[in-house]
Amino acid sequence: MDKTADLLASDFATLPVLISAHARERGDRIAVADDDGAIDYAMLDTLMDRVAAALQRDGIAPGTAIAIVAAPSVDYACVFLGALRAGCVAAPIAPSATPASIVAMIADCRAPIVFLDDDNAAALAGEQLPARAVRFGTAFAAWLAPVGARPLPVVVSPADGFNIIYSSGTTGTPKGIVQSHAMRWAHIARNAAAGFDRAVTMLATPLYSNTTLVSFLPTLGWGGTAVVMRKFDARRFLELAERHRATHTMLVPVQYQRIMALSDFDRFDLSSFRLKTSTSAPFSAALKVDVVKRWPGLLIEYYGMTEGGASTGLNANEFPDKLHTVGRPLPGHEIRLIDEDGVEVPPGAMGEVVGRSPTMMTGYFGRDAATRDAEWFDADGNRYIRHGDVGRFDDDGFLILMDRKKDMIISGGYNIYPSDLEAILAQHPSVADCTVVGAPSEAWGETPVGFYVPRADAADDSDAILAWLNAQVGKTQRLSALHRADELPRSAIGKVLKRELRDRLTGTA
Repeated sequence: MDKTADLLASDFATLPVLISAHARERGDRIAVADDDGAIDYAMLDTLMDRVAAALQRDGIAPGTAIAIVAAPSVDYACVFLGALRAGCVAAPIAPSATPASIVAMIADCRAPIVFLDDDNAAALAGEQLPARAVRFGTAFAAWLAPVGARPLPVVVSPADGFNIIYSSGTTGTPKGIVQSHAMRWAHIARNAAAGFDRAVTMLATPLYSNTTLVSFLPTLGWGGTAVVMRKFDARRFLELAERHRATHTMLVPVQYQRIMALSDFDRFDLSSFRLKTSTSAPFSAALKVDVVKRWPGLLIEYYGMTEGGASTGLNANEFPDKLHTVGRPLPGHEIRLIDEDGVEVPPGAMGEVVGRSPTMMTGYFGRDAATRDAEWFDADGNRYIRHGDVGRFDDDGFLILMDRKKDMIISGGYNIYPSDLEAILAQHPSVADCTVVGAPSEAWGETPVGFYVPRADAADDSDAILAWLNAQVGKTQRLSALHRADELPRSAIGKVLKRELRDRLTGTA
């Protein structure tokens, strides 16, 4: 048994140590590829050493956050992983945030240094950054420790911070979610069955997102190849997947939707795929059926949250009659449903999802009160994380999500779940994309309002679509208005930004 296999079979190993083992045993295997080229494991290991040695040279102590504001690239991966080798905590920050929010997040995690690509350096040129800025390219090459430099060894414990991921901030100030080495080790170790050791994983979502990291990190931990896209484009994704003979991918539902809608989808050779996964947003049953039918390999939908809690998995190939669910809790993951008073609901009843597993956040960085608000404890004192979703289990133990708790509309005392209305609205032949939000109402407190994107080749009549929908739902569920949109506002991982739509309705956008 080689050293890598020994490490993966152990109780705990860090990702930098695993990458060193890959470099020794299969150093010529491609580790990370981007639009400009690729590096093998031997070069990745060397560059991680140079990043770690440079951080130590600059007096940056273990446990310190290292901020990155950039599109995915080989350099990004080297800084992220090199920071871990120095015992630091990677703090990837969303370039899609406003400049003021980016500055606030860098300050919040107390990073003394921030790495930027050209686009983000230009976007932040007018800001007073609270950290030293290093720009990828010539400046980055000059900042690196010299070739052959080796960092001082750092002992990392399972409880030490691995990364800080900032929440989207769509419902308030972004919070830094601290995730430990133990949590990331659990993500790597539990993926033996996924075959990441032979993987070529296509990644088309940002590296600041946990959605991406739960595939990126196991791919490198098991010695596979990660192909990162700076920006998602449906046809470009298929071209790269065909060229690299991709075996794995993680995509959010809107990306699957755009890929499957390509008129020439079926001309691409995707026979190398073994596993496709999805998470982060609602995935319609009809779209799952189409992906299973036309795209080789397994399709598994995961439900979970960046904070951890618990996750579920749905094998869409194996359970075609459960595509309206998000599957069952994964091994070692436990989900309970509670009411408004924190009391567990009876079997079959709806409740707020709370979960516990080996992959839970340590807490929100510097926000003890917010951490406590996110926790629930059972009678035995076991810690769970509140997911903020409302759902119920069917008789076979599959979880059916109703909606985000904060998105539920209370109209005239009745609970209205936007997802119910969205599922019906999406069936109209003129609707390409849609969502439903709650708007203030003097008469009812709140009232449901819809937004839709019309199909390019279909008749577009919002009044007719509204009448069609309202004829199919109960009186208390009827939309009070339906608005046409060229596109719905979405985060970089495909979540509809409902707060923006609510702001439009109230005139605060």
